[in-house]
Amino acid sequence: MPILAVRRWADLDAPEQARLLARSTAAVFEPALQASIEALFEDVRARGDAAVLDATERFDGVRFSAADLRVGPEELAAAHAAAGPALLGGIREAIHNSRLFNTAQVRATAAGWLAEVRPGFEVGEQVTPIPSAGLYVPAGKGSFPSVLVQVGVPAVVAGVAEIAVLVPPMPGTGAVDPATLAVAHELGLARVFRANGPAGIAALTFGTVTFPRVHRIVGPGSPAVAAAQVLAQRFGTATNMLCGPSESLLIADATADPWRLALDLVNEAEHGPDSAALVATDAPELAAALETAVAAQVAALPEPRRAFATAVLGDLGGVLLFDGMPAVIAFANEYAAEHLQVATSDPEETLRGLRYAGEILLGQDTPIGASSYSIGIPATLPTGGFAKLNGGVTARTFQTTTSIARLTPEALAGLAGPTTALADHEGFPAHANAFRGRGLG
Repeated sequence: MPILAVRRWADLDAPEQARLLARSTAAVFEPALQASIEALFEDVRARGDAAVLDATERFDGVRFSAADLRVGPEELAAAHAAAGPALLGGIREAIHNSRLFNTAQVRATAAGWLAEVRPGFEVGEQVTPIPSAGLYVPAGKGSFPSVLVQVGVPAVVAGVAEIAVLVPPMPGTGAVDPATLAVAHELGLARVFRANGPAGIAALTFGTVTFPRVHRIVGPGSPAVAAAQVLAQRFGTATNMLCGPSESLLIADATADPWRLALDLVNEAEHGPDSAALVATDAPELAAALETAVAAQVAALPEPRRAFATAVLGDLGGVLLFDGMPAVIAFANEYAAEHLQVATSDPEETLRGLRYAGEILLGQDTPIGASSYSIGIPATLPTGGFAKLNGGVTARTFQTTTSIARLTPEALAGLAGPTTALADHEGFPAHANAFRGRGLG
């Protein structure tokens, strides 16, 4: 049986096209899941730490006391000391490159701006770090220290004063992934909490005896984690919409190297059965060569990654065929992928037509694997088409802007007539009096 699903987009009916465009986002908004997350939030709001402990036992199979919800400094230090030189080297390289990107971004915006846009009209913005943030790091399908690099470095560089890290405990032991703790230690993040993901997000939304209440929560996760972050917004905690299961789209033409294309496709497909990994191409002959390369690479994977990749490439992944590169680009803009790689003869020319993606990687020497770990550009990115609305997690995610204005007396007088006319029309006499009481208008 072929591993790789090959479909012609124009031949798919509307429901199937909609399913592929929705990918795992449909699961996030599934009514039964929404209802269960709402019930969990209400329980945490009512019972605090006790509800978090019960949810962690129920969903993660681990029971411990409230005193163990926060990771102690000894556990943090021990995890860092136990990390081998190779892992620490990889962590430090990733932190260094992410810090370079985010520091450059902060330098470009930190001073704010003030400009005279018309005679007597001075306007601008002041940029300030948000007061607090919660950083979620998944653990259900493995060890993901790179995620804490991706969300932790931007928060630190932005200057967030209070940062809380949330990591689900490992089944059986209740310990937190040591590699993630090593990253926390490197970044100086001492407030690390172990708890079930959605319950911990609820705790950070409301605040409990142990958990602080935070202003923004970011971090990728399962549909349940994504649903919890969506719900947190109802209670005044901002999130970065929507960081669900990983997804990628590779745009390829007949010049693409099938082996390297397969490497980058399988790179995404191994995340989990709810991921999406697609190749969009106008070259039907590419599909056969790609199938051979993908089959060989998937066969070499250990379980459960082999099963994950096989499930993805036959369902939400595979190859989509289009009639011409303009149709491929139009689909890419509609899909708005988390990761978008361009494997065409002229990536820069293809880029001109692209509008929406969490990241765009040009050429087959800029693989998704490198962006996920080491390049330093944002790698915690919007999924489910939300790249049309917002970008990845950067220092800017943890900043807020305040508008500033200053008028000269002459500029204020020039506004009197238009402003009082609007105030009179809308029925706000005190607004108009703000001018008339000054002898204006």
